[in-house]
Amino acid sequence: MESPTLAISVVDEAGTVLLAQDIAMALAAGDCLALSGELGAGKSTLARALLRAVADDEALEVPSPTFTLVQIYELRLHIGHFDLYRIGSADELDELGLEDVLERGVALVEWPERAAGRLPATMARICISGAGNIRRFDIDGPAPFMGRLERSRQIRAFLDTHGQKGAPRRLLQGDASARTYETVGPNRPGGLIVMNAPRKPDGPPIENGLPYSRIAHLAEDVSPFVAIGGWLSREGFAAPAISAIDLEGGLLLIENLGDGKILDPEGRPDPVRYRAAVELLADLHERPVPGPLPVAGGAVYSPPAYDASAMRIEVALLVDWYLPWRSGAPVPESRRSTYFKLWQDLFDALAEAETAVVLRDYHSPNLIWCPTLSGHARIGLIDFQDAVIGPSAYDVASLVQDARVTIEPDLAADLLACYEARRREACAEFSGVAFRKAHAIVAAQRAAKILGIFVRLDKRDGKPAYLRHLPRIERYIAASLAHEALHPLRSWFEEAGIGAPRSGRVKAPKP
Repeated sequence: MESPTLAISVVDEAGTVLLAQDIAMALAAGDCLALSGELGAGKSTLARALLRAVADDEALEVPSPTFTLVQIYELRLHIGHFDLYRIGSADELDELGLEDVLERGVALVEWPERAAGRLPATMARICISGAGNIRRFDIDGPAPFMGRLERSRQIRAFLDTHGQKGAPRRLLQGDASARTYETVGPNRPGGLIVMNAPRKPDGPPIENGLPYSRIAHLAEDVSPFVAIGGWLSREGFAAPAISAIDLEGGLLLIENLGDGKILDPEGRPDPVRYRAAVELLADLHERPVPGPLPVAGGAVYSPPAYDASAMRIEVALLVDWYLPWRSGAPVPESRRSTYFKLWQDLFDALAEAETAVVLRDYHSPNLIWCPTLSGHARIGLIDFQDAVIGPSAYDVASLVQDARVTIEPDLAADLLACYEARRREACAEFSGVAFRKAHAIVAAQRAAKILGIFVRLDKRDGKPAYLRHLPRIERYIAASLAHEALHPLRSWFEEAGIGAPRSGRVKAPKP
């Protein structure tokens, strides 16, 4: 299904470059862009600017494929740039590898008319016309591509409205969610980033008429990010300043805190930086739990409670996704029932645990190291839109059982001791015994959730790279299950083959 044609006019080459950036931000693997127009219309200019935007390299050499017929680029996306002006027959497309390019990435095709119907029916067509410096681009294509392009154009309009007219855009990153981030102008601390978090329609109801996102208290718009970010800043922590807000559109213009990592140059945990991160948590957990928080335009937001329903639906991911993937068979209903009963007992035990603001994804990808600053300002916080009010031990577990990088037992022990010492200094009533019990429960709960999520990302979303983390998460959950409060659950996991640390890679089941 195709969407209505989008007509865009530009008055100079700079306008073509900006349009190319907008298209580059909308590209996804499998897209085929057919660029039509007379000689000198600007097809190569558009393609060159698009490739440079994807590469984030204004000096990228982009030779015309007029004589080679195709140029291949390994960038953020695998891109093939085809020029069909000199082909003798449409059959030559097989030799040029168009099908292979589309299986792996994106095809830019100049002179598509010479393909004689051999291009995919799902291609997007960009017809360029005009005279002098003025160019008109008529764009039509399948609904998914046009929807992404329309969203990219909305971001451009958002930037134009908020003092960034004509600013260059570059994709910074996406994550395991539907959010994406772009740099605006130079990518450096103090610069700007667009947070693109459109409201997503609710998924199918899975329990009590509610979708997963509602039960697990996942952010459905940008209001939680604005509210929690403002609270963190007021409490003296380093959340990005927000300079422009479009709540309805799901767009924020936020401060770029830089790209410093709490890992060392070899990608290993830096003990000094991790210690600073855990000290920040200790101080954060001394702050009173906030009430309703301001958002914008008089709106307020109240962080939800991290209740048993949310924790239960998360641990369900292990029996719904991870164990069936690992064993090749569904988990029997009797074992599922026992599993959830054991977890409910542990969730009941958490009712006595200390509560605080739980940022929920407090680990290396979401912590920015700012070495030129001091105190807690050295740790930039960038991911807290799913924050809840829950066990304070949860974020400590996120850090000392970092899902993306191995935290060795000695370092984990040092970090836990550092946290406890700082809490005792601030509050004589702090109980290390109660903390360790809560920490073991929430660490096991988080690991069970992540095992399921990483398999779901592979099987449902086509993101197999997360599977490499599974052995680490299994080792983490085995360590947490060693706590005496979890011994009944540990027996269940041992029967499932996850009760003891394992080495090597987790292998996918045979099809």
